[in-house]
Amino acid sequence: MASPFRTQAETVTMPRLFPPFVGGSGAVGLLVLRLVAGSAMMLHGWPKIQHAFSWMGPQAPVPGLAQALAALAEFGGGLCWVLGLATPLASFLILCTMAVAMGMVHLPHGDPFVASQPGGPSFEPALGYLAIAALLLLAGPGRLSLDWLLFGRPREVVRERTGPTSS
Repeated sequence: MASPFRTQAETVTMPRLFPPFVGGSGAVGLLVLRLVAGSAMMLHGWPKIQHAFSWMGPQAPVPGLAQALAALAEFGGGLCWVLGLATPLASFLILCTMAVAMGMVHLPHGDPFVASQPGGPSFEPALGYLAIAALLLLAGPGRLSLDWLLFGRPREVVRERTGPTSS
């Protein structure tokens, strides 16, 4: 069976799980975005993760398991963004959670894009998180991430010697 890893010169590369890792000032920009949005997403999910199976209340149209998965996607996904770890998976889960929030809550209630009064309902945060998740899913976390350290850096190939060695 062929190995899923490709060997090029003296490096081993992972199959294409991530887009090419952005370096330079782009990596700094992605780091800042991940730190700010990830921290905000963790704070957004924190009250939900504390009551994971019931944060929507007793009359919720969503089963407790789905509520827990949404809470985990928000809090855990935010943590993954901060660390730059499992960024494509975290971004996909956050994107799906925000799309469901918009489709089940904000748009059916006729919430405006931006609240007309402070603290009023709007779908601005959900759409903002959805857009960030789409960006990180398509662009990746950048080189200033654990994903790059674990999966993106060129690695030396360790070759086993076959046959006798000459002394």
